[in-house]
Amino acid sequence: MRRGPRGRGPLWHDPRVRISAKADYAVRAAIELAVAGPEKPTKGDVIAKAQDIPVKFLENILADLRHAGLVGSRRGQEGGYWLVRPATEITVADVIRAVEGPLASVRGGRPEDTAYAGNAAPLQQVWIAVRSSLRGVVEHVTLADLAAGNLPAELQPLADDPESWVTRR
Repeated sequence: MRRGPRGRGPLWHDPRVRISAKADYAVRAAIELAVAGPEKPTKGDVIAKAQDIPVKFLENILADLRHAGLVGSRRGQEGGYWLVRPATEITVADVIRAVEGPLASVRGGRPEDTAYAGNAAPLQQVWIAVRSSLRGVVEHVTLADLAAGNLPAELQPLADDPESWVTRR
């Protein structure tokens, strides 16, 4: 049986939602591009320095964002990166999916493709609800929201709730 972090319990009992470094860096880089605007390409090393992201890792992330159609790039002295769509049209979910794939998966597959026997049968609905809850946040926050330092009004109560700041183990 695979174990969770620090050897505690089975891996599938780990209740934490994980945001990978890659996803975190990708969103931070995309925010930098949103702030910079489309007028002049932003150099990768400028983004890396602003967000303390390793340059080589950032280059791979920016390539993923480019392949997903979120970022444009140009080489040369006047080159750099920019968002190909307005920041108001790119969500945090778009960026995460570009670098990580689906927002939520169960054993590497889609929650709706899971099947459980007997008493565990309702678990599929739990995983689908978890995905829906995650979508309810990241599909509603745009890069423009973050670049402006704002959270959509309907999500602010979630961030303001003191219980949201408590890590449970």
